[in-house]
Amino acid sequence: MKVAGQSGPGVIQAFTQPGSIHLTSLPPLALYVHFPWCVRKCPYCDFNSHEWKGEAFPENEYLDALRADLELALPLVWGRQVHTVFIGGGTPSLLSAAGLDRLLSDVRALLPLDADAEITLEANPGTFEADKFAQFRASGVNRLSVGIQSFNEAHLKALGRIHDSAQARHAVEVAATTFDNFNLDLMFALPQQTLAECQADIETALAFAPPHLSLYHLTLEPNTLFAKFPPSLPDDDASADMQDWIHERTTAAGYGRYEVSAYAQPHRQSKHNLNYWRFGDYLGIGAGAHTKLSFPNRILRQMRYKHPTTFIEQAKAGAPVHEEHEVAPRDLPFEFMLNALRLVEGFPVHRFIERTGLSMTSIEPALREAEQRGLIARDHEKIAPTPLGQAFLNDLQALFLKDPQ
Repeated sequence: MKVAGQSGPGVIQAFTQPGSIHLTSLPPLALYVHFPWCVRKCPYCDFNSHEWKGEAFPENEYLDALRADLELALPLVWGRQVHTVFIGGGTPSLLSAAGLDRLLSDVRALLPLDADAEITLEANPGTFEADKFAQFRASGVNRLSVGIQSFNEAHLKALGRIHDSAQARHAVEVAATTFDNFNLDLMFALPQQTLAECQADIETALAFAPPHLSLYHLTLEPNTLFAKFPPSLPDDDASADMQDWIHERTTAAGYGRYEVSAYAQPHRQSKHNLNYWRFGDYLGIGAGAHTKLSFPNRILRQMRYKHPTTFIEQAKAGAPVHEEHEVAPRDLPFEFMLNALRLVEGFPVHRFIERTGLSMTSIEPALREAEQRGLIARDHEKIAPTPLGQAFLNDLQALFLKDPQ
């Protein structure tokens, strides 16, 4: 079923008619808003981001398109409460305070937003202005995610970041002063990085006592500058030493690793990201944004037009969705496991049944093989990756690419 760019009663009827699965309940719903512009495209970045080389990006025009996109999507989520909002990019902290306030006002006007909703804004240290971030907080943003990546001058330069070490520290100070809840993004196994340099980065971050840390291993993603011109990276043994030290140090500092790259103080896990990993639903608006929505008898995926100019034009024309398809039952086990097995806690058996509409017998052969290889531990209530499964997560997830029996 493909009805890209359409909305309204006909589409709703199509997705509520008898289908290939049966869901007894719908999962929680989140909203993702994509801001596609940044000051400079980083050489490792494979996200849908575009350098804005003019004096100012078309803020009001883009906000108009976001509202139009959201209005067109409303029939698909009618009556469903939104529990988290994540404004990502690109560099959404480039938005003016008035622009961000308008965006959140539109969201509140059109969607039933949970009174305690977690509302996260991604921010680049090169765009930090204390007064503006205080206004962001006053507009309703209650969680900041700061893209530090490193506190080391040489590594920041190698990563193509627009901020320096002093700006990185200033950004964290502003975040800590303005927001009760904030995340720091850092990367390790950087070009020519030593274990001592990795440790220095983590220690600097920990000194600010952030409620949440996202610590990513640098990977060379396709269609990036780093993929075309690979830098010299630490070897597998060196990067493994970094990862082992990070696990030990964050544990000692009181952080629990709850996902492959996510560490949090008690009760400070990212609610928005947990919804992804638990195979919840999310409506994505904005250039290139992805959507996953569940209906009683099928699961829908969408992607908006990627280029900002095209997205704006298509949203104004009433057709922002570029691709749309129903997820085939044979693909659901892999899609579920691609997310759920990232969690250290794994998942309760009932969640797989509730969120895919499939029985456990459909994945029993893959579960059996994973268990025999020591990649998962399970009982009648819960399935979780073992430490070996976490270390070889791609191999574990790939077992569920096989068609359900």
